[in-house]
Amino acid sequence: MDKKEDVYVRGLWKGLTPFAPDQSGAASVFYELGGILVICDAGGCTGNVCGFDEPRWFGERSAIFSAGLRDMDAILGRDDRLVAKLTDAAEKIDANFAAVIGTPVPAVIATDYRALQRMCEKKTNLPILTVDTNGMELYDVGEEKAWLTLFKTFAGKDVASQKEASEEDDSSKKMKIGVLGLTPHDVSDLKIEEKFRKSENENTHYICYGMRAGIDKVKTAGSADKNLVVAPAALETAKYLEKEFGTPYEVGYPFVDELIPELGYERKKILIIHQQVIANAIRQEIRTRSDEQNTEVTVASWFMMKSELSEEGDLSLKEEMDYCKLVQNGNYDIVFADENMRGLVPGFKGTFVNIRHFAVSGKLQES
Repeated sequence: MDKKEDVYVRGLWKGLTPFAPDQSGAASVFYELGGILVICDAGGCTGNVCGFDEPRWFGERSAIFSAGLRDMDAILGRDDRLVAKLTDAAEKIDANFAAVIGTPVPAVIATDYRALQRMCEKKTNLPILTVDTNGMELYDVGEEKAWLTLFKTFAGKDVASQKEASEEDDSSKKMKIGVLGLTPHDVSDLKIEEKFRKSENENTHYICYGMRAGIDKVKTAGSADKNLVVAPAALETAKYLEKEFGTPYEVGYPFVDELIPELGYERKKILIIHQQVIANAIRQEIRTRSDEQNTEVTVASWFMMKSELSEEGDLSLKEEMDYCKLVQNGNYDIVFADENMRGLVPGFKGTFVNIRHFAVSGKLQES
């Protein structure tokens, strides 16, 4: 192996920090919904969620607990200890539900989540959601599981509230649009709900599920006129709501203008790295600003790439070396990516545009 090849060792990450894992993504979905969140771990994973992977933790509290599993609790599968702790918490906290979120510990001992759910529901009289994350996948896998579990559990369950919501919509004549996929990991902007609210007009009203919209809004999701998917992790949930309630959906990110500087994009070769929906929105906006025939735009992501949202030539990145080689050998004029990726390819002579991705860098988009 020569010296140049030695820089790129498969599995070795020298410039990027670890990305947010699946249990952090699941916790992010439930964070603002008024439930009790139990991270099924010995303590370390909960510390990572609160200390590194959840920017709202420093300004807005949520009832997040560690299961506090000891070695023998995990080895012997003492679910009764977890049930007792959750029951005690439920007696002290006014919660709408409880969610048990998996980590490597329950994955290794093959925890029976269905049995755990029944035991907890019997003792607490609360709806119990379980998400079988294992700590080995990335944040969007956990989000996808959490969004589906959330809406399958609650959407359409409150018939009276749903009817009331529909009557309110009829009187106001506004189209109610549910926004699916809003988490800090995906949009990297804690003011996103405010932006949706300010963009409303006499014809539209947005419900930002998971951000400033509590569990009652999820219960009335069947009354929405349309859903907007802003992250690939919420696509399966949009399909579920379409099948269950006939709610159509579209995919996009309406505030993409904020992410694209005024540059000359015609006859340029461009690479965009982000979560797939935002990356696609940037690509489409670039095409509207330039001559599409002479502008080559490729989307790549470290995270899930849905086939129905992909174009020919789009790429999935698995290793740090994948990104380095792609930029070094791709002859790109412009690269859109998180600032943390800029230094990975010091020889890049083109234009680098910083678009923050919180799950990658732990930093939010400046607004």
